[in-house]
Amino acid sequence: MKKIALALLLLITITGCDSKTSQQAAPVQALSIKGSDTMVHLVSSWAEEFMKSNAETDISVTGGGSGTGIAALINGTTDICAASRGMKEKEQKQAEANKVSPVEIPVARDGIVLIVHPENQVNSLTIDQLRLIYTGKISNWKEVGGPDKPILLLSRESSSGTFVFFQEHVLNKEDFSNSARLLPGTSALVQAVAADRGAIAYVGLGFAAEARGTIKTLGVQASGQTGPVLPNEESVRSGAYAVSRPLFFYTNGAPKDTAKKFIDFCLSPAGQKIVRETGYVPVS
Repeated sequence: MKKIALALLLLITITGCDSKTSQQAAPVQALSIKGSDTMVHLVSSWAEEFMKSNAETDISVTGGGSGTGIAALINGTTDICAASRGMKEKEQKQAEANKVSPVEIPVARDGIVLIVHPENQVNSLTIDQLRLIYTGKISNWKEVGGPDKPILLLSRESSSGTFVFFQEHVLNKEDFSNSARLLPGTSALVQAVAADRGAIAYVGLGFAAEARGTIKTLGVQASGQTGPVLPNEESVRSGAYAVSRPLFFYTNGAPKDTAKKFIDFCLSPAGQKIVRETGYVPVS
């Protein structure tokens, strides 16, 4: 009987300890990040590294495009919006109507890289040539020093921040050619270019770096430059590469709690090291 009583006492003690430990366990802190497809790989890398030392945090990262992320922030369905462009005036007004106060936080820089099939003879294009190609006024590679082959125009869809930035800064806000094929994600653009000798597309610097060998990167010559500039960390940071941009996080009001802790990590030396390792350009 004494042995049975001792066993029961030990069981009760262990159960009590387990219960106490369970009660003391930190609650899970969920953080949702939605938006730019260009930034998905970078933000996922940040999230993975952050959660290694913050086990109580569960970070969900999804794409869909900058416009989708901004809409989610306005509707209150994401904690952080990742955007490869600034908010439009219309979006700012929608946020105000929903009593949302977006705060813009630059977290990295990116170059928009023009890519073609590796066998394409063209090595560079001017900004004017790119505008004429994407507005449909140039439709054959022979018009820009390439083979006698029709140009297959590939683009992101209109909800993409990359689409908007490219239209504003390369096309001077002109409409894309009706012949442009709009694809839902950057990976689809890379795969399409790798498979078609006549294709051209624009993707983020990190995606171009990952696809090296399956695609060819073009130099870009802006007005006033003496020659084409290849996209890389140095040329994007200095502004010598014409098609470059900042990448942002948006929060509703100043970030706090888990969101602030995560963003502080992204901007820290460790976080900016991840920016460089994933093919983007640090802001600091």
